[in-house]
Order: sequence, then structure tokens, then C-alpha cells
Amino acid sequence: MTAFDPNQPSNPTPSQGGVLPEQEGLILQRGGEELRLTKVRDRLTVRLVPEASVEALANHVGALSAMAIATVNLVELRVEPSQLESAMQAARSATSVVFASHVYAMENSPETLVYLTNELTVQFGSSVEMETIRAIATSLGIRGIKPVAGIAQTFVFELTQFATANPIKLANQLMRMPEVLVAEPNVVIQAQPLYRPTDSEYGRQWYLSNTGGVQIVQSAHISAEAAWDVTRGVRSIVVAITDDGVDLNHPDFQGKGKIVAPRDLKRNDVLPMPEEAHENHGTACAGVAVAEENTVGIVGVAPGCSLMPIRTTGYLDDQAIEDLFNWAIDKGAAVISCSWGPSAVYFSLSLRQRAVMTRAATQGRNGKGCVIVFSAGNANRPVSGTVNERGWQGDVLKGNTNWLNGYAVHPDVITVSASTSLGKKAAYSNWGDAISVCAPSNNAPPGVWLPQTGYVFTAPQIQGSLAGQGVVTSDRLGSTGYGPGDYTNTFGGTSSSCPVVAGIAGLILSVNPFLTARDVKQILQNTADKIVDTDADPQLGNRFGTYNANGHSRWFGYGKVNAAKAVQAARDRLPVAAAPTRWVTLQNITPTTIPDFNLGGATSLIQVLETAPLRDLRLTLDVEHQYLGDLEITLLPLSADPVLLQSRTLGRATRLQTTYTLKTTPMLRQLLNQSPRGTWQLRLIDYSPSHTGRLLSWQLSLGL
Repeated sequence: MTAFDPNQPSNPTPSQGGVLPEQEGLILQRGGEELRLTKVRDRLTVRLVPEASVEALANHVGALSAMAIATVNLVELRVEPSQLESAMQAARSATSVVFASHVYAMENSPETLVYLTNELTVQFGSSVEMETIRAIATSLGIRGIKPVAGIAQTFVFELTQFATANPIKLANQLMRMPEVLVAEPNVVIQAQPLYRPTDSEYGRQWYLSNTGGVQIVQSAHISAEAAWDVTRGVRSIVVAITDDGVDLNHPDFQGKGKIVAPRDLKRNDVLPMPEEAHENHGTACAGVAVAEENTVGIVGVAPGCSLMPIRTTGYLDDQAIEDLFNWAIDKGAAVISCSWGPSAVYFSLSLRQRAVMTRAATQGRNGKGCVIVFSAGNANRPVSGTVNERGWQGDVLKGNTNWLNGYAVHPDVITVSASTSLGKKAAYSNWGDAISVCAPSNNAPPGVWLPQTGYVFTAPQIQGSLAGQGVVTSDRLGSTGYGPGDYTNTFGGTSSSCPVVAGIAGLILSVNPFLTARDVKQILQNTADKIVDTDADPQLGNRFGTYNANGHSRWFGYGKVNAAKAVQAARDRLPVAAAPTRWVTLQNITPTTIPDFNLGGATSLIQVLETAPLRDLRLTLDVEHQYLGDLEITLLPLSADPVLLQSRTLGRATRLQTTYTLKTTPMLRQLLNQSPRGTWQLRLIDYSPSHTGRLLSWQLSLGL
């Protein structure tokens, strides 16, 4: 056998790995394939020496946030992109850091982050002697730690302080050696179980998640399932649906704490039920945004959030708009969804209307601002601009016509246009510079309702049906509504795309309630997918389906909303908590029976004697139950609002063993900087009959 010379690597061949030296830092050897990576511009990972302070290192490198990846003893630090390299240098020079690395992403899947460990696996040829293996390891600064069971000549190595490169580069260098069959770095990629609801109509909700189908492209959805792995919404985040009434008897709006502060501004009472035959719109919009996950019917984008149904007067006078927004502000709405607009072709806002909307967006939600979402409109016209009109029925519009939707161009509003199940512009969707984002909906000819005629006029130049699936959502119960059943599959318009975005805003605030309304708008825009439609508009001939230098499209805004990316971005912006100096762990291991279908529930106690301010908190549960989807679990702290740890979203699972942290349950942060002394209560309530279970144990870990 030819002696191994580390200074004379073999020329790469396809069988030995064809990665050239200048490429070896961005090619991941994995399962016999070479996967191309890119460096993430705003993150790095470190491994710290035992007892080192994450907070101190974060401050040292200028990190914006820190996240532990506990299973592999890494900490992810997020920094400003312009500071990445200086932060890397600072981390590598810190005495508390054992290992520092860039964070990578898959080139063909940029949302998939790849974290490096200090390990790699190497399989040598059957005739390679152990002396040669040791020589190769020594030359590269790695040492063997264990063989891989069941595979001959295969070992796990770890980097030493003498390592000549990171594991990705080392694997590619090894693959150029004739002695090596396989070399793979051990990388960490977050698991994505992709939570999938069991509600009966969920499979038809293509706009939430799909794998393609009849008139459906796979990229048309909003990646809801990946977002739900992080949060499905919490009751403390209230989404207000302002519309023509909501059927509050519908199963999609049942559940403890689901309905918050209902209001009927038309009848001046608190029962905003639809009355007229045409009042179907609000029920459908509410279903899209927040329909409860209960194994029946559909699922909303944010099923765990609560619903504030507000029935409007149907008129847009100053008092009506003030009453609407003031109610939402005063009653604690986090998101205000408005799937309506002016019937006038040109409608500017009055001083009072602009003022109350600004107040909602800047002073609502205890000063962080309510997130206000508006439909762009369905006439295939600019939200602000001029069109030379011709061909309308009865010449209701002709010549140069100025269009303006004052609500859609308000600077504090998130204005939503519509895309289709084919990933194209919905033919009716209004457009313009004020569009923030788009969201999936149906496709149909554009039209406009003119008050002077009392009719809806279909816009000219479009004949026949248009390709694209309708939206499946809640309908008024029984024979009333859009159809004879309790659900409809024909909903659409920007009326439907608007509550999609409102629901995602609810998920964003569920995972990070510290964000301002402006932060939420920025996150939605920054994480949107850049869908492209190069076809000409079939009515006006416009081609506005691409993006300018600022990343904005007149048809799609900053792109189609992506719930998973938005929720992850929101979680990344959680404030860094002060690192605790010590941990105290307390537990209650006495099993407690949970009474079946009893709203009194079961309560278990832990007595805390510590008085030092709380800096961190982890709560671990072990529950067994024949149907965990029956259970709601709440922490009742001493001097703060109850924290809903687990809503009724566990379905048929029978064992819950999990830990709730400041990251997974942001509402726990309200307990920080307070003395934890006193009696902590955990309450478990079974909301359905026929299944039983018990709390086996629970544990509080207090960072002080």
C-alpha cells in the first residue's frame, strides 16, 4: 500500500469526492451526496466551558439574542450581519469558548439551518491499517473517540485544539484521500415533525399546507404546519374580526376563552350574530383566521388565539370607525382584521379616521400597538392611482379615473393582496405601492360595487372562469350562509387573504408578545416568499409580478406570507434574559387524578421559599391521559396573570412529557424579576367526557 503523505493529497476523482479545495468549506458530505451550503449572515454558534456565562459572552460579542441547543451543548448567537466576522473573532479569542463556528443553510432549502459540532465520521477502506488511520488523524488534528457499531473500519472522531480546519472542510479533505471511503461531519438540523391537525375538513385547506393537486401548486401555501410546531397561538393574543357578524354558535368558535369582548355596533349590544341573509362574510373571515382546532371542520391559521367578533354598522362615518377601533383598543385586541373597504372609487380618510387608526397602531396593546390588517380590494385597480377606464357595463366608469382606498394606504396598516392556488396574481386583486404582502385566496373576475347603482359590476375584458381553487372555511350553520352546510369551499377575494395574514400576526405575537405592531409588519414583509408572475394581467395587460430593487412588487408587495419563517423570526427577536447565577429545582411527585369532564379540574401545588428575583424559569410536566386533546393545563403564579401552558391541541396522544421555557412559552416572561416565594399552582382541566388520566409529576426549575 502506498504510504500516506498529508502534504500531497490525491487529486480528486468522482469516486473519492470531487470537491476542490476552494469549495470545500461550503460542500456538505451527506449520505453519499454533496450538498451545497451557504453561510448564514447573522448567526454563529459556540460551545462554552462548563459554568461559563452565556450572557457575558453575548455581551462580549455584541449578540442580539442567544439560544441554547442543549442536546449538543451549543449556543446560537444572533448578531447584526455587518458584525458577524468581528463577533466570530471575539468568540474565538474568548477564554470561555471551546469551539466557535459559522451557521450554515442548505442552498436549496434556505430555511434549514445547519449547525456544526466538533465531530465527524470516517469510513476507511478494508485494507487500511490502524497505523495509517492514526497517522491521518494526527495530521488533521482529530482523535478517535469510538467505532461505529455494525460498520467495519468506521470511527467517530472529534476535533482537537490542533485541528487544521472545521469538520466540513476536514470531511472534504478526507474524501480526497484514497484510504477513505466516506467522511461526514456530524451536523445538527432542527427536527420538523410538522404538526398536522385532525379536523375533518383540514385536508381541503390547501392554503395552509399542501403537496400539490388539481389546480394547486405546492408552493401556494403559507407553511402553516411548520409554524404550528412552534406555536398554534395562545388565548392571550386576541384577533378582532370586524365584519358583518359572526355565527357564534359554530363549533369552530367554541372553547374556553375563545370569544373575548364581542360587540355589535349595529344593534349596540354584545351579541354580534348575523341577521340578514347576506351576512355570511364575517363567519368565513373568522374561520380563516382563528377557527378552533377541535377535530371538527376546519382549522384557522391561529387556532389557539382568541376571537373578538365586532359587527360593524356597515357604514364608514367617523363615529362608526372610532367606535370600532376604540372598542378593539379598550378591550385588548392584539390584531384587528378588516376585510372591507369603501364602496367609493375614490375615498380619502377623514382626520378623525386617520387619528383613531394611528392611535390603535401606536397606543393599543399597552403601547406596543395593535396590528391592523386590511384587504387591498377586489377591482383589479390601484389602491392609489389612475386608470383609463373603458368597457364597463352602462359606462359606469370611463375615461381617466382616480382610484383611492384611504384605509389601504394608511401608513400603519398591513395591506394584503391575493395570490391563487397556482401561485399567480388573483385577477381581481387590487395592487400598488402600498401593498405590504399577499396571501393565498381564490381566483375570479374583478368587480366593483357602486353605491349609486346598488349593483356589483364585473370588470370588462375578462370572460369565463379563471383557474384557481376556492378557500375552505367556516359558514353559517344550517341552510343559511354561502351553502347548505356548515362549511364553504367557495370563499375568496382579498377578504380571505386578509384574515390569513391576521392569523399569522396572531402566531407571531403568540411566540413573542414583546413586538410592536411595526415590528410585526416588518417581520411579515422580511420573511415573505418572493413569488413571481410574469404573465400579463388579462384585463389591463399590466406586468407587475416581479420585484424592484427594494424587493417590492406592485402585485405582491414584499411577497407571499410564510408563517413558518415569520414565527421563527419573531422567536429570534425575543429579548435575552439575564443569566441566572444559580438554579433551584423543586418538584411535586405525588400523582394527582384529573377528574373526567369536570371544569373544576385538578390542582397540584409546589411551595417556593426563595426570595431572590427570578431570572429564568423551566417547568417540566409528566402527564398520562387516554386522550390528551381533552386537557387544558394552566400555571397559576402568585402575582401575575395565569399562563396557559397547554391548550387542547394534543389530540390522541396519551403521554405528555415536556418542558416549557421562556422560549417556548413567552408569557412566562411576565414572571421575571419578581420574587418567586409562595405557593405555585398547576391546574389541569378535562373538557370532554369518557377519557381519564392523571398528573404523574411536575417540576419547577428556578433560575435566580
